[in-house]
Amino acid sequence: MPQIAEHPFMLYPSRERRRFTAAEYLRLEEQAETRSEFCDGEIFAMSGATVTHNRLTRRLVGALERQLAGGTCEVFSTDLRLHVERFALYTYPDVLVSCGPLVLLPGRQDTLVDATLIAEVLSPSTEAYDRTEKFRFYQGLASFSDYLLISQELLLVEHRSRTAAGEWRRVAYSSADGVVELPAIGARLTLAELYAGVVL
Repeated sequence: MPQIAEHPFMLYPSRERRRFTAAEYLRLEEQAETRSEFCDGEIFAMSGATVTHNRLTRRLVGALERQLAGGTCEVFSTDLRLHVERFALYTYPDVLVSCGPLVLLPGRQDTLVDATLIAEVLSPSTEAYDRTEKFRFYQGLASFSDYLLISQELLLVEHRSRTAAGEWRRVAYSSADGVVELPAIGARLTLAELYAGVVL
């Protein structure tokens, strides 16, 4: 599997690193005051969010909820865990959209095992990971077709979408009149709405 040795929030670095089972991780998460990511036996602390990060997440959720209301797709944010079985990953995307009946980890109500769209608001400490290893991990999901990378420093949204041939297409939007079309979930995202009131 891809290596994540450079994950910026490793809890057990260097030779002191210990490995956990998924069951141990889930028990620890139930008691923890902060959230952590789990990947292939290792636990990584997750960083806190800035005001701008929260505003962008809230704007995105609001825009998607308005468009998806009454349909078969549902939007979730931040505190809902996602499991990618192929890479033994448990993580908390900033925003995700699931279409059709929710597919939950057996025996749990707090962990999805599939998603159609995933969005991450980029932070300096995690941007490289979100763009590379984490994107590859997300590709282990059966329904995953759209990935949004949202900058909190610039007016910039990167959209990666899976084509019918299974290849990934990348388009970057960097103007207020930019519109990101999301046909897989029946929605569209305008940068003017997303960044309204956000100080960059």
